[in-house]
Amino acid sequence: MPSFEEFLKEAGEFGRFQKRVFLLLCQTGITFSFLFVGVVFLGRDPEQYWCRVPYASKLRKQCGWTFEEEYNITLRASSLVNDSSHCKKYDMEWYNISSSCTNPLSHLTSNSLSNVSFTTCQRDGWLYKEPHSTIASEYNLVCEDRWLVDMTQSLLNLGFLVGGFYLGYASDRYGRINIYLISSFGAGLCGLIVAFAPNIVVFSIFRFLQGVFGKGTWMTSFVIVTEIVGSDQRRIVGIVIQIFFTLGVVILPGIAYFIPTWREIQLATTLPNFLFLLYYWAVPESPRWLLTRKKGKKALKIIQSIAKDNGKCLPPHYTEISLSDKEVSNPSLLELVRTPQMRKFTLILMYAWFTSAVVYQGLVLRLGIIEGNLYLEFFVSALMELPSAFLILLTIDRIGRRPLFATSAFVAGAACLMTAFLPKDIPWLSTSCAILARLGITITFELVYLVNSELYPTIFRNFGVSLCSGLCDIGGILAPFLLYRLAAYWSELPLIVYCILSVLCGLLVTFLPETKGLPLPETVEDVEQLPNACTAIYPFSRRCGKQKHQISSTYV
Repeated sequence: MPSFEEFLKEAGEFGRFQKRVFLLLCQTGITFSFLFVGVVFLGRDPEQYWCRVPYASKLRKQCGWTFEEEYNITLRASSLVNDSSHCKKYDMEWYNISSSCTNPLSHLTSNSLSNVSFTTCQRDGWLYKEPHSTIASEYNLVCEDRWLVDMTQSLLNLGFLVGGFYLGYASDRYGRINIYLISSFGAGLCGLIVAFAPNIVVFSIFRFLQGVFGKGTWMTSFVIVTEIVGSDQRRIVGIVIQIFFTLGVVILPGIAYFIPTWREIQLATTLPNFLFLLYYWAVPESPRWLLTRKKGKKALKIIQSIAKDNGKCLPPHYTEISLSDKEVSNPSLLELVRTPQMRKFTLILMYAWFTSAVVYQGLVLRLGIIEGNLYLEFFVSALMELPSAFLILLTIDRIGRRPLFATSAFVAGAACLMTAFLPKDIPWLSTSCAILARLGITITFELVYLVNSELYPTIFRNFGVSLCSGLCDIGGILAPFLLYRLAAYWSELPLIVYCILSVLCGLLVTFLPETKGLPLPETVEDVEQLPNACTAIYPFSRRCGKQKHQISSTYV
């Protein structure tokens, strides 16, 4: 009885059907990138703001001034009633001061304020040149409350973590496309509520929920595209889908530049999620998943549809797909650590996810500290990620996954170390090394997606990838704290930490098997029969000890 791999070869491993589904699901990468890095524009510091002066607000009502006139009076009064930090002002009883529409500031002098103490601006709030440009100006998240903006990003990453665990589990139990559609609707709905949130509490709650569902759309789409193509095409789809993520990062500053308010930016980046609901009629369930759930007839029907769309005809005797006789259980955390190979893969991949997130986000934040045009710097920073994907496509078939994975981590670590100790009077050299480190860790980040999906069996691939990538979300939560706390002691100390993390990651990756040209494992037993790192390098050496050299016919 033919296996699924044999069916797929006859139906077409990367024909018109797979290309259409792949292109559709790649759009998820764009919307997910908007969610992932959107806080840069949603929560940026207002460009111009001052402590609100009740005196100026009183005159606006009394004299019928416009907002611009109130703002101008506030600026003129700021040199007397505010300090330069925009966070403190003189504690004055403004209602006792006489007012004049023609000469409103005549009574305010430095001498009249000499004995007045300072107070915070919390009581009267702030006056913003663009009051609705960001959530910081909308909800007064400046000065002592600036940390609340960072908290919303931490909650988003926490949502990614929760979504990866629960929706990854649900995808392996209830189907890929079902969870994808539910996640798309959830991400769109929560994003709409975020756009109209009346306060920071509602914003934070639904930002967290948007993270939960957003992670579901991204991880499920990635798993679907790797399951519907042949082994020779997995590396292409696994890398190209991440190019669409980078494309979203490149597009985002353009959206933010032409849209003036954060609510409109949120709407523009959220509404496309509802378009993904149309995939109900365009993207079928993964036939690999159907086979693991003993639904051979449904899987055969989808494969026949694939063959028809690809202009292929299945052989007459291809009327039934072979199913595993083993009982299929629902995915559980224990499955990831129950057997030796799975336990080793899980621990190494978790560390690789964590390191990739900490180093990648740390380098991005470090480059973004310098002053300049936010939109231009963000755009250029995103463009630097594009070469990594093309380098992977050019080299992954020639040297394999594992050598490229390890080398990129080593390069990132070495470049971080060099950047830390290069003389500061040669800025172009240190900048070049920092860019090299960014390139190396970006390659590492993109490869961990691909390798993770290739090492886990179909029965809990989505659950396993989602759970391991949860360490990426934890790394994202810790990255800014790690950067700024260490930089307080020595500005280059974070780079030393990034070096250690990256080099250790490169060493651990060498213990993973090479998956180049191998079909996706279907069960845990298939994973345990994968050649380990030692036998892959020294297939006939005794130094590997006792190894199982017999590999199932599926891998021959």
